[in-house]
Amino acid sequence: MSMIAIVNGKLADPVADTLQDGVILIDDDRIVAAGVVDIPADAQRVDAQGLVVAPGLVDLGVFATDKPAFHFGGITRAALMPDQRAPLDDVGLIRQATRAGKPDFWVHPIAAATRGLKGAEMAEMGLMQAAGAKAVGTGRQWIADSGVMLRVLTYASGLGLTLIAHAEDGGLTGNAVATSGETATRLGLSHAPACAESMAIARDLMLVRQTGATIHFRLVTTRAGFDLIRAAKAEGLKVTCGITPAYLFLNDQAVTDFRTFARLSPPLRDEADRLAAIAAVADGTVDVITSGHDPRGPEDKRLPFADAAPGMAGAETLLALSLNLVREGHVSINRLMTLLSANPARILGIDAGSFAPGSAADLIFVDPDMPWIVDSARMAASAGNTPFDKVPVQGRARRIMKGGAFL
Repeated sequence: MSMIAIVNGKLADPVADTLQDGVILIDDDRIVAAGVVDIPADAQRVDAQGLVVAPGLVDLGVFATDKPAFHFGGITRAALMPDQRAPLDDVGLIRQATRAGKPDFWVHPIAAATRGLKGAEMAEMGLMQAAGAKAVGTGRQWIADSGVMLRVLTYASGLGLTLIAHAEDGGLTGNAVATSGETATRLGLSHAPACAESMAIARDLMLVRQTGATIHFRLVTTRAGFDLIRAAKAEGLKVTCGITPAYLFLNDQAVTDFRTFARLSPPLRDEADRLAAIAAVADGTVDVITSGHDPRGPEDKRLPFADAAPGMAGAETLLALSLNLVREGHVSINRLMTLLSANPARILGIDAGSFAPGSAADLIFVDPDMPWIVDSARMAASAGNTPFDKVPVQGRARRIMKGGAFL
């Protein structure tokens, strides 16, 4: 097979500062070179027609494998959270998960850190790593027992695995469905203080300091939480954190009228915390933007607010909503691709998310200005539970290449 040369594109290389004209040269399923490249005479030329060419998105922490939604959103790989009907705490389940989307979509399972995600007995991390797990996680729950958490971090560190942690002190959150404040009080919703997040982060960082482990807080959503992450990074601890667009562009007022599509975990925060989240993306405190994709049907969402399941369908809107950060001047589009592709791939330890030689030839051709309207009734996802229903957005992946082949 001859090489493929992608020409006439604007390259959103995560290691560059700005968009650059250039060529991407692909051999089989790997990138050979990018930038100013001599094109072999027998290479097949693909005209990008002036579109932005970026690495395929690597979605770090989804709750369902939803291939049509991922393809719509330009996501070529996703790390699957262990919170499944049968928690991913077994070698067979890990192997099954890795085969779920191939060949045109790859799933990287996150192994449950404890059996059944109950926070009591450690799962067989080493065996699950050998079966294909790229990280271990606490799931939607905080491990309350500090002794268990210490052992989990120690063992994960020995295996070279990142622990993906949920950051909410369960003793404070209990059965709360909202963040303490005016909105929760007015609606009469059970609520918990936002400091439940920073308390959980502070405890876990102390254990990271003790063990030398690597930890990724899947979602950090409060000013106090970001302050702790900044300080830990300055200290040299191996810590990263992520966020979803919901916490960047919505605050707790979105649950007014008991809108269950805005019922998330952790719950939406107040406006001050939302602005702090924007600042944390801009200053580099946030390392990853993820969709948190969790499609929920009417049986889970058409219920009283307190009874509705948390979660939103986020895969299709991840790129378009994140591009708002570029339009508003908070990050460059190249930096955005670091958040959406390069950093998630690095945390998972996979050769993807960049234009580096040897990286997987997973690419998206993006029209950053293409207008469209989010419509929950017409989403490709298995359910359309998005709090951004009927919101006009800009930006679409027009073409997707996975492993050197167009989908």
